[in-house]
Parts: sequence; C-alpha cells; structure tokens
Amino acid sequence: MGRMGVRSVVALSIFGMLFILLQYSLWGGKRNAFDLRLLNQQVDTIEGENMEFRRRNDLLHEDVIDIKNRTGAIESQARYDLGLIKRGETFYQIVRLPSD
Repeated sequence: MGRMGVRSVVALSIFGMLFILLQYSLWGGKRNAFDLRLLNQQVDTIEGENMEFRRRNDLLHEDVIDIKNRTGAIESQARYDLGLIKRGETFYQIVRLPSD
C-alpha cells in the first residue's frame, strides 16, 4: 500500500469513529432522541391542560364582568350556586333516579 492508501485508511477510520460517536450521542447519550420525544409528549400534555385552564379562566372572567355590570346577575348566581329562594316563592326540587 502506498502513502495515499494509508492516509485514506486513517481518514476513513477517523470519520468512522466520529460517525459512531455521533450516533451514540443521538440514540444513547444524555440528551438523546428518546428523551426529546418524551419531553415533546409532556409539553403537548401540559399545553392541553393550559388550554383547559385558559378556557375556565375566560368563563370566570365573563362571570365577574357580568356580576359587576348587572345587578340581576348577582341574584341569578346566588340562586344557582347557593339555592337561594325569595319570599313568597315555592321551591321545587326534581330528583332523578339513576338509570341502571
């Protein structure tokens, strides 16, 4: 083998070792592709939860604005949440039996 052949083998060996090291880093290292996939799944889950919390916060914000601007809204909210009844009103409670 000539000088050029030895250099080629050495260069090819170095590139091969670099390739193996990079592959190890990608698949088995500290921050590998599997960890990235798991983190992306966790981010998706948390983003879904955040969307639900934003929706609930928006509904609560609408209720607060409604209560601040309408006096009847306070009464309506008290009737719904606390079961308040005015004098002279008759309260009817409808109990549904569980359908088994």
